[in-house]
Amino acid sequence: MAEPVRVLIIDDHPLYREGLKTLLGRSERFGICAEAGTASEGLEAALACKPQIILTDLSLPDRGGLDLVEELIQRVPDAKILVVSMHSKIEYIAGAFQRGALGYLVKDKAAENLVTGIEAILAGTRFLEAPHSMEEVETVISGTHAGVNRQVAYSLLSPREQEVLRLLAEGLSNKEVADRLFISTKTAEHHRANIMAKLDVHNMVELVRYAARLGLVDMQSWRD
Repeated sequence: MAEPVRVLIIDDHPLYREGLKTLLGRSERFGICAEAGTASEGLEAALACKPQIILTDLSLPDRGGLDLVEELIQRVPDAKILVVSMHSKIEYIAGAFQRGALGYLVKDKAAENLVTGIEAILAGTRFLEAPHSMEEVETVISGTHAGVNRQVAYSLLSPREQEVLRLLAEGLSNKEVADRLFISTKTAEHHRANIMAKLDVHNMVELVRYAARLGLVDMQSWRD
């Protein structure tokens, strides 16, 4: 008999991980090689057990899930990633595919579609089970809708980077951001550089305008 397909599950809810394991346990085709509740644990597990399939959530306590998808693709290139997430907004879906995921499944459809999704990506086919078509996702990825494209870029920021962006857009200096978040000024500067690179902005004026277009800051109050 063929060896089971090695599956790694990354989700911060133990009960949901158990549910996924139960679904996969109905078939001898799949074997859970590891599970993790954080991004850092997930990356460590992926490097250790070399899974063929990685099921990962996007909402993780220590790091943005989209960043994790990108690093998993870089560090474990033979693994195929199926995002299983409660987020159904198109910017999250487009962001996941942009980062290298081969499939995206909203959590409330997992019971009916998990195995189908895994089989699809094992065959090298993109899989999507969400309230959007692949054509809509492709439109966002291609950048033909500027407003949604801004949302995609914003969703690629980690939760901490989103927090720093809001504070910078409110006019706080690097030191003031550091004091507010109880981090070092050097760390605040590092976050600012990462934010600008990910959003493709090059100065504070562009950064504030970007935040204003997303409704993160009131431009009039910033001028005042």
